[in-house]
Amino acid sequence: MDSAFLISAFVTIFVIIDPIGLTPLFVALTQGDSPARRRAIALRACALALGILVAFALFGEQVLGFVGISMPAFRIAGGLLLFLTALEMLFERRSKRREDQTEPVERPDPSVFPLAIPLIAGPGAIASVILLAGQRPGLGGLALVLGVTLAVLAVVFALFLTAGALERILGRTGINVVTRLLGMLLAALSVQFVLDGLKAFGFAS
Repeated sequence: MDSAFLISAFVTIFVIIDPIGLTPLFVALTQGDSPARRRAIALRACALALGILVAFALFGEQVLGFVGISMPAFRIAGGLLLFLTALEMLFERRSKRREDQTEPVERPDPSVFPLAIPLIAGPGAIASVILLAGQRPGLGGLALVLGVTLAVLAVVFALFLTAGALERILGRTGINVVTRLLGMLLAALSVQFVLDGLKAFGFAS
């Protein structure tokens, strides 16, 4: 019984987080960064996402309910924030800001936003850990859910470490093309988040 639950939970969280699909996004968001900086960003993003998902697995909807936020509202907010990132990727605003800066300044850190949340620990992942923890009440079930979540995030981190090799294969032109394509996909994903939230409120079908 536990093995079936583990498999089901792993597949659910893996599909929702989609480590394979996140890797090209990580490459685009950290374009030109050194391997050491990329490792730091990857580690920080995965650690923050783990903390967020653990908090929601432990306390569930009480975390949002405490501040009066429903899951549909959270999904809409995540979609709107993700749409802003998609616009930057589509119109190269991030690259233009870097080129316009003549003095060395600290580069923007994407580990918190948009990597940790909403890309890794997004509304779908948060809802998944809440539902899975609810299926197996008690410390045993909670331990299983947290173990599966940790395993999926370990896969995310491992794939993020391949970003340098992927960037070398694609080259600068390839990265620019992929960045725009992923910007389009991110825009569509963000709209889907908003539509899902509106549907939950009964404003869309």
